[in-house]
Amino acid sequence: MRVVLAEDLFLLRDGLTTLLAAHGCEIVAAVETGPELERALLEHRPDVAVVDVRLPPTQTDEGLRAALVARREIPGLPVLVLSQHVEQLYARELLADGTGGIGYLLKDRVFNAEQFIDAVRRVAAGGTAMDPEVISALVARRTTPLERLTEREREVLSLMAEGRSNAAISQQLFISEGAVSKNIASIFGKLGLETSDDTNRRVLAVLEYLKR
Repeated sequence: MRVVLAEDLFLLRDGLTTLLAAHGCEIVAAVETGPELERALLEHRPDVAVVDVRLPPTQTDEGLRAALVARREIPGLPVLVLSQHVEQLYARELLADGTGGIGYLLKDRVFNAEQFIDAVRRVAAGGTAMDPEVISALVARRTTPLERLTEREREVLSLMAEGRSNAAISQQLFISEGAVSKNIASIFGKLGLETSDDTNRRVLAVLEYLKR
């Protein structure tokens, strides 16, 4: 798995590079500024980008904006945001097109290497990895619920938005994996998400959840 990493703090960048390499990842670029990130993504076209939001030169939203520019050139480029902050405007834009893997983790809520590496792999494979606090921040101002879903289906969709597998959702809700699959199929049907080779229905369902 080829990774481009963007983090301006040397010790954290070096630590993440070592951690990713120890789990079989090839770090094709490890950069510290927004312009460097944009160039690295367009040049290397990695399997996944691990990106901090706030990078030099402005220390505002350079990382997210560079990722968005790259995704316009490379549709579906998997991006995992790893940050101390939730930048709502650009995070919504990153999530909006419904293609490719997407993730947003808060640095102070990543508690072990396995959690982080699992998120990287999920996003690289086209899935999602969303911290619940990020989800809460993104939907805080949305007032329209997904009225067609049952309470159970909303629970399942919420866990899907966190990037949980069917097996993990089964364990969390104390229901069978078959029941999880049936709920997910019902969610897809109620949201009008038809099978397509060009889109990931699981990602699109999560995006609908985030639009509430």
